[in-house]
Amino acid sequence: MKFASILENLRPHKTVPITPWTAKGLWDLTPLRTAILIFGLAIFGLGDSLLIQGGIGNAPWTVFAEGLTLKTGLSIGWATFIISVCVMLVWIPLDERVGFGTVANIVVIASFIQIGTLIFPKQSNYAVGVLFDLIGIALVGLGSALYITCGLGRGPRDGAMTGIHYKTGVRVGRVRMGIEVTVLIVGWLLGGTVGLGTALFALLIGQSVAIFLGVLARLTHKYI
Repeated sequence: MKFASILENLRPHKTVPITPWTAKGLWDLTPLRTAILIFGLAIFGLGDSLLIQGGIGNAPWTVFAEGLTLKTGLSIGWATFIISVCVMLVWIPLDERVGFGTVANIVVIASFIQIGTLIFPKQSNYAVGVLFDLIGIALVGLGSALYITCGLGRGPRDGAMTGIHYKTGVRVGRVRMGIEVTVLIVGWLLGGTVGLGTALFALLIGQSVAIFLGVLARLTHKYI
């Protein structure tokens, strides 16, 4: 019975739920909402850093960032920051609106990826690398769920995805796949690490986000 209850609580959510901290506007800031946003983005960055330190393959955008570090000598944090800023330039013709969460996304995730790569040791053991990746994917899912439910604006990559979708009419899933495959190939050509971790991220990240959106929805529905 308890096992069934746990499975029910981990049931993926189909939509982004309204929570007690969901904003009414992109700059509708309160101390609680801002703290949850920053915490979620920090968790996201630490999760991404675990994938890097696992050493068995990065998420597509991190493959790109790692490739950039190899070619320029930049740190992984600065490479991530620069890529995010450049992606935001794509927003100009797409008419996407910048929110507080957009700006925080760029700064906080890049900072905590850099912090995480300094805290977590690089792994040479393959099994431990897989464990790092699975924990990292869970943290990215939790961080994504927290920051998305704040409603303070899309991150640069999500904004590019939805903007291209609205401008072209191409399905969101196909747009996202096209973007992810493109940056993955470019990152790989630059020397970024592609492997089992990359495949695990691609297969599991969607479910990870959906599961944690469901957890937040069930934990907070009494307070709305």
